Amino acid sequence: MESTAPAMADIIKVGNELYVRARSSLADSETRALMHGDLFAVFDRHGDFQSVGFGKHGLFYRDTRHLSSLLLCLAEERLLLLGSAVREDNAVLAVDLTNPHLELPNGGRLPYGSVHIYRTKFLNRNTCYERMRVRNYGLEPASFELLIQFAADFADIFEIRGYRRSNRGTFLPPEVHKRSVTFAYQGLDGIIRTTTLSSTLEPAGITDSEMRFRLDLQPGVEKELVIQVSCDAGGKLPVLSYAEAAIARDHRESEIDSVEIHTSNEQFNEWLNRSRADLRTTITETSEGPYPYAGVPWFGTPFGRDGLITALECLWLDPALAKGVLRYLALTQATEDNPVQDAEPGKILHETRKSELSQIGEVPFGRYYGSADSTPLFLYLAAAYFERTADLEFLKTIWPNIELALQWIEKFGDRDGDGFVEYGRRSGKGLVHQGWKDSQDSVFHADGSLAEPPIAVCELQAYVYAAKIGISEVAAALGYPEEARKLVEEAKALRERFQDAFWSEELGLYVLALDKDKNQCRVASSNAGHCLYTGIATKERVRKIMERFRDKAFFSGFGIRTIPSTEKRYNPMAYHNGSVWPHDNALIAFGCTKSEYKDLACEILNGLLDASIFLDFHRLPELFCGFPRRKGRGPTLYPVACPLQAWAAGTVFLVLQACLGLSIRGGESRVYFYYPTLPKSIQQVRIRNLRVGNGSVDLELRRREGAVSVTILRREGDLEIVTIK
Repeated sequence: MESTAPAMADIIKVGNELYVRARSSLADSETRALMHGDLFAVFDRHGDFQSVGFGKHGLFYRDTRHLSSLLLCLAEERLLLLGSAVREDNAVLAVDLTNPHLELPNGGRLPYGSVHIYRTKFLNRNTCYERMRVRNYGLEPASFELLIQFAADFADIFEIRGYRRSNRGTFLPPEVHKRSVTFAYQGLDGIIRTTTLSSTLEPAGITDSEMRFRLDLQPGVEKELVIQVSCDAGGKLPVLSYAEAAIARDHRESEIDSVEIHTSNEQFNEWLNRSRADLRTTITETSEGPYPYAGVPWFGTPFGRDGLITALECLWLDPALAKGVLRYLALTQATEDNPVQDAEPGKILHETRKSELSQIGEVPFGRYYGSADSTPLFLYLAAAYFERTADLEFLKTIWPNIELALQWIEKFGDRDGDGFVEYGRRSGKGLVHQGWKDSQDSVFHADGSLAEPPIAVCELQAYVYAAKIGISEVAAALGYPEEARKLVEEAKALRERFQDAFWSEELGLYVLALDKDKNQCRVASSNAGHCLYTGIATKERVRKIMERFRDKAFFSGFGIRTIPSTEKRYNPMAYHNGSVWPHDNALIAFGCTKSEYKDLACEILNGLLDASIFLDFHRLPELFCGFPRRKGRGPTLYPVACPLQAWAAGTVFLVLQACLGLSIRGGESRVYFYYPTLPKSIQQVRIRNLRVGNGSVDLELRRREGAVSVTILRREGDLEIVTIK
């Protein structure tokens, strides 16, 4: 997916290229993750950070690991785990621990299970808060020491993921006080980064690597200890008290919560509610409004493509998210030609990073533009937002950015003047492939040989077509009829060229791509499914594409694979060559929204729903392996997938929208349902507080003998519901 690659991997250099080599697995390492804005933490199940094993635990702030080790012990022994879980809203990690049988240094004994420690942890802004409640359940008084060991390595996030850095900054002497320890590091970018651990109780002993707390507990007595770990990266942010931060934590809200959705299927509700909580976790308030950071743990930062697709998935229930994404990407749009950043005037951001290595340019991702599809997707989302909201005033404010993006397509996107948009990196350390499948082996020919850039992938042309059609309506509304007419003509011409250049009757699909010599990469792929929702596919080919995705070579039982099992490079464990990506499936299903043929959308919904039942917390990860479904078995985890990914969390809303055929036109104050359908697994859906303009509505959709009825339960304002069957 993003920048340099999947999580839990090594980044090594081959020539001038950054290459990712997986070395460890999330599938066999149970971790607990929390995130708030630019701060995230990866714990083990005890609630500790350990530097042993995978070495990926820690507290990270602005792409730097501020705390690399944190270990809680009782009388020098590690505690026994009773259980741990992240609260349903993703805000709090709760851990129950107890003591093993201990012979204490003072000659006493502490029988197994005498002491219970309840740890709760949460993040707010730049601080990790932990409260420990220690209770003696024994029949005798208990006197012992709690030991907290810690370390801060200030490792860059790219370094954690395997990049071999050439130079390092300076570690400053730790400052040890009565109740706190502060670590400091001056990076090569000149920024002094600090980590401060503080305690509400004064330790019996404190050094730059540990705090010791002497506890004397009578039977039935409980003692409370609060530890705060605050991070700073030159911003000198104020730190809230535990009580203040807890209040702020419990009042976190997002517009994503404003629309209530409940169905007759409790498993589906669990998936939906988990997805909503995951989105709430990733959505961060920026200076330009809400933005969904791409994922936890390694993509906790704005990504262009991810933000655009996540906003599209949630557009029908939360248009404010799309507005925040559009404003942020307009603000960060490239304005100059910079080969190191793969930047050209008008191009939309791929990702931005705040880490030391990014700031000094050792890796190019401080502000990087190596996504050829982010720019047309920006235009597509702008048009979709306008259709959803009729917010012409906002579109006026970003119209210069829209024009600049259109100019990028014509001047820089179409590299050889053939009418298609191609990509080819200019940065020696940048991404070779700049579509959504950006791993190094993701674009190839039927014989398995890799395609050479510049490359025109099929979905990129589809995005450009949809962008021009959509923006033509915006141009017309703003009073630019000639611009609107020109865009429609260009889109129609592209659609005609596309049919001849990309269709393969043999595959029954549009081919994956055209290589530098305009030869077809005659490979069946899920990329062709993106041609459905964009409208570039002709009517007679839409049905062929839908049917092709339903065959067993493509459909694993849990979802559509990125490539079918019949292709040369098929590997169900490969990142882009045989795996199943939830967001990819959602976009394919989205192509069924206005179609009377909903079988594919319903199969995708059922497959992903079944997958969610087997997965921890009902959470769909970034991707999973594409092995065929086996009876009684869930999907096989992909070893380095991010467990919490924004566009995976948004999947459920787009797939449900596709099945219901839901489309909203704000300018008409109408909600349309095109051929609404529900799979047998869901008999009824209720949607409450769906807002369109100044109106709102509560709806019930019920499945009856294969058909779906739409009932208005409540309506406020001048709002019309239209059902097309």
